Amino acid sequence: MTSTILITGTSSGYGKATVELFLDRGWNVIATMRRPDPSVFATSSDRLEVLPLDVTDAGSIRKAIADGVAAFGRIDVLVNNAGIGMASAVEATPEATVREIFETNTFGVFKACQAIIPQMRKQGRGVIVNVTSSVTLGVMPLVAFYAASKCAVEGFTESLSYELEGFNIKARLVEPGYAPTTSFTANGGLRMQGLIPADYSDFARSCFTRMGNYPTPYCTEAEVAEAVFAAATDEGGTIRYPAGADSKLLADLRWTTSEDHYLARMREMFGPEPSLRAA
Repeated sequence: MTSTILITGTSSGYGKATVELFLDRGWNVIATMRRPDPSVFATSSDRLEVLPLDVTDAGSIRKAIADGVAAFGRIDVLVNNAGIGMASAVEATPEATVREIFETNTFGVFKACQAIIPQMRKQGRGVIVNVTSSVTLGVMPLVAFYAASKCAVEGFTESLSYELEGFNIKARLVEPGYAPTTSFTANGGLRMQGLIPADYSDFARSCFTRMGNYPTPYCTEAEVAEAVFAAATDEGGTIRYPAGADSKLLADLRWTTSEDHYLARMREMFGPEPSLRAA
């Protein structure tokens, strides 16, 4: 029987690449986005269903799942990929903007999981893959609220994995690095305007310049799609799947070195230069 996957946030970037990879490997794919547009994908297929889904709307989530089941009979894998980004100084970030980030990146994941779990439990198996970020492994500055929204999903997913194990449902994490070729930064442009005050400008410029000279290659959409495929199909007990050389570097720092070594390396990569430190 052909397996079926539902993926959120598929209009571009990681989500789009993941749709195309699973189609190429013979899966039924339910590709969801706020404004459905089948033309974004390279090919059309009778194994592809493009549906509307707004992760901030529980009713929209339930309808997409129901329509997906109607199209293919079941959903074997859910990938919570939809998300929005933001860089800002904490003191300058309005509460409404913080709530917007959490509604999509965090509560949207919670709602989608709550909606799919009963169906997976009844069918006796399933996989939930929550896409977070390498910032959950190594938190750079000026993304505190974005990092918080993704770190919440990490704790949620690990707890959920134990909760659902007895029902033969796996909950997993894919942790992508930064992919400059995606529309991540562009999509957050308006949201981020004015959120890095002048007092932070020299530090922000230094930080973003150093990101341009990162010690590893950055992530690609293809690497994330492959990590999602591994998370969806792996029969083992792994929960976390870093994607991209930059994410794997941070995972090694976080999980295989001492706290002192990790913090020293993070400050070397992202901390303020000596000339910018307060007296």
